[in-house]
Amino acid sequence: MANSITPATYEQLEELLALHIEPERIITQEAKRLAYGTDASFYRLVPKIVLRLKNLDEVIYAIQSCREMGVHFTFRAAGTSLSGQAVSDSVLITLTDDWRGHEIIDNGDKIILQPGVIGADANKYLAPFQRKIGPDPASINTCKIGGIAANNASGMCCGTAQNSYRTIDSIKVVFSDGTLLDTASKESIDAFKVTRPDIIEGLQSLVAETQRNQELSERIRHKYRLKNTTGYALNALVDFNDPIEVLEHLLIGSEGTLGFIAEITYNTVIEHAHKASSLLVFADIEEASEAVTTLSKTPVAAVELMDGRALRSVADKPGMPAFIPELDLEAAALLVESHASSHDELDKQCEQILGSLSDYTIIESVPFTSDAKTVATLWGIRKGMFPAVGAVREVGTTVIIEDVAFPVENLANGVRDLQALFDKYHYSEAIIFGHALEGNLHFVFTQGFESQDEVTRYGGFMDDVAELVAVKYQGSLKAEHGTGRNMAPYVELEWGKDGYALMQRIKKLFDPEGLLNPGVIINDSPTSHIENLKPMPAADDIVDRCIECGFCEPVCPSRTLTLSPRQRIVLYRELQRRRAQGENVEASELEKVFEYQGLDTCAATGLCADRCPVGINTGDLVKQLRTAKYQKFTPIAKWTADHFSTTTSLTRASLKANQIAVKVLGENGVSKLVNGVRKLSHNKTPIWLPETPQSNTHKLDNALELLVRSDKKVVYVPSCASRTMGQQSDAQDQRSLTEVTLSLIKKAGFEVIIPDGINDQCCGMPYDSKGMTDIATAKSQQLEQALWKASFEGEYPVLMDTSPCAKRSIENFTQPLEILEPTGFVSKYLLPHLDIVQKQETVMLHVTCSSRRMGLEGDMLKLAKACASDVILPEHIACCGWAGDKGFTTPELNAAAVHPLKEQVPNNCSRGFSNSRTCEIGLSHHSGIPYQSILYLVDEVSSAR
Repeated sequence: MANSITPATYEQLEELLALHIEPERIITQEAKRLAYGTDASFYRLVPKIVLRLKNLDEVIYAIQSCREMGVHFTFRAAGTSLSGQAVSDSVLITLTDDWRGHEIIDNGDKIILQPGVIGADANKYLAPFQRKIGPDPASINTCKIGGIAANNASGMCCGTAQNSYRTIDSIKVVFSDGTLLDTASKESIDAFKVTRPDIIEGLQSLVAETQRNQELSERIRHKYRLKNTTGYALNALVDFNDPIEVLEHLLIGSEGTLGFIAEITYNTVIEHAHKASSLLVFADIEEASEAVTTLSKTPVAAVELMDGRALRSVADKPGMPAFIPELDLEAAALLVESHASSHDELDKQCEQILGSLSDYTIIESVPFTSDAKTVATLWGIRKGMFPAVGAVREVGTTVIIEDVAFPVENLANGVRDLQALFDKYHYSEAIIFGHALEGNLHFVFTQGFESQDEVTRYGGFMDDVAELVAVKYQGSLKAEHGTGRNMAPYVELEWGKDGYALMQRIKKLFDPEGLLNPGVIINDSPTSHIENLKPMPAADDIVDRCIECGFCEPVCPSRTLTLSPRQRIVLYRELQRRRAQGENVEASELEKVFEYQGLDTCAATGLCADRCPVGINTGDLVKQLRTAKYQKFTPIAKWTADHFSTTTSLTRASLKANQIAVKVLGENGVSKLVNGVRKLSHNKTPIWLPETPQSNTHKLDNALELLVRSDKKVVYVPSCASRTMGQQSDAQDQRSLTEVTLSLIKKAGFEVIIPDGINDQCCGMPYDSKGMTDIATAKSQQLEQALWKASFEGEYPVLMDTSPCAKRSIENFTQPLEILEPTGFVSKYLLPHLDIVQKQETVMLHVTCSSRRMGLEGDMLKLAKACASDVILPEHIACCGWAGDKGFTTPELNAAAVHPLKEQVPNNCSRGFSNSRTCEIGLSHHSGIPYQSILYLVDEVSSAR
């Protein structure tokens, strides 16, 4: 391991790497290495160097540099792997967002993917062709193609027929010496045969020897009847004779120990348009398991097994079928899904499936249904089991999910024996569920590693599990989660001496110096599975349930700038661990790093909570910690809250002064002046942007007098942003948002009610984001009282013209008020009274993080498409990172969050739309086109019906 390599060697390696890699992407700072080095497993190794590489040339150079210095290295994709295969105490190689390339070929029958593409995105690209990639891991919304292929990840419907091994078409791979092979290119193959004859000849020899060994060949075929990711893909040596095909398939599931997968081409599979699901409950596991065998002969796409303890773990969750809490622990359920190309075909299949079970006693059921809400609830039962255990675990313990496969004929006995082991080792909370068609079971339990007794308990349990699965039932110890460090000590037990020796030779052939991800799959230590265990100290109630899975990361606006939610929690846990041990961390490097990386650059949007299996909002922790940071500003904040009308008047005045300054000095002059001051102040003053809004001079009171009187009424709350800010100077429509909103409401024939004292009102968000909870709450309550009165105690709907204000008010108000942001209000109340003439124009659309969290993405896109012929919703931007005023004070957060935006703006597109006035400033700045509220677009294309 890295302990044998001197610090001087790493210093030399860093200097060598810096010749071709930008220094900011060579991470050596201790705190950041800890944060970046953490993955979803329960192991911890802290890398000496973390690399963020942006292209293939850099990868090859990094590999060759590490080899020159004799330093081992590990590849990391999304870090959602569970078995310890993506951690390193040496060099950790990660990828920037530049690795998201894809190309669809053969009308969707194939897709070329770079390793940084998220699995769900690949399926999104294929959706218009009614195709998808075969692998469907539960982490598909987060995990990346590099990890999916390197782990041969499968999932609920994938089985063994549609995993990466079975659906790979070709691969581009970099070997330990930097040699590149593209198996889609004859020229590349011919060159590889000349430069690396050792690999070609070695594979030919391994194939011949294996196929001559009848006993071993039969064992391999038997093993791969099941899902199996234990060790290398030995089936490649009996399934293929051509060394290139063997090589392709050996790379699948090799966990980064044989080479770097730079690109993979998949043969895609059909994505059926029609699906139906049913939940069937049996009295015991034996009858459920027998039913699985029967179902395997019918047109089922997935059969998920859940034991009684698993069902009990989610019994109290909202939306569960009423019978779930009444089931005893002996009960077992099957969640069955069928897919078809038509409704009629699906109906016939469902009848056939149920007919096959006529001899079984089904004690409870939810009949086959295609209703989206019911289906989501049924699959929510299955998907909620892992987090259900995680949510109730004791602080300081971790959640472990193991992954085995039994021959289907032994499924019931396997479940019973596992349950007996739970009792033997006192894992009373353990549950079992899994992909029953393949005999693939996951079992989840909680484990502490703080004492040697606990480590010993876990070690003994795993020894018994290994004997049970691999020896007694000749199953596989890892069905789809990969061998990693977790199962490396048991590979020989499962495969025998000759099988394990074959794997050792494969490793030696591809990586003779042992530099690629050492300790994974092949590991000489019999205790590697209980070494380097990750501490999970108590930190704060808000985040103690975090299992560090990384599901939150794709939607975090700061993840490419500083830290993701997972990484923030990792550093905060470490700070709290050190405090608990009596260390003074207040002036430590870790504390200083966390100040900026953890607190200052968090947008605190809460998008992470929606992706988190246990609902953790890391932003809540950040806002709580900001309370102390901003405490000295509390008197000023309280004054602004108490004199909010004056505050907004001053804001308008400053915007007016900016307009005058621009006219006098020009944009360059103002930029040099204001941003020069910012530089001198070490970025403590706000930045100036050309897109800074003009002052809103619209007289709201005067405008109201011109509006209609009607029995259709709406309470309109212009946000403090829209009350003060007009449009940027180059916007096509120079009217203020308040003027446009009133125009649109007037067309629909609604009477507008403005709450009393509107200029003193605020939803409290500016204070909440800085952790000033008391002030934020007071402003929210003040606004609620005004709206309760203005709406005649909830009789009329309330329109808030920016989505963040609407979301915060919905979450904090206690009275039964109907609060709507622009999309929801227009769709529900205005469209029935308007005629829309779609404009033949390409426009950009940004769905704010608050709209996403309110579930409005689809509604907003539908509204925009009704108004414009071509609507572009850019990829990989879940939040713009403006975050209140951070766009002015921490502009690098906004820049990082919308980094992919400009390249996605078509040449024929000249404007964009959203529903948050402040977000539109940053979107305009970084896209090169002005953004305005979606109300502008609706007003432009609508007329009174």
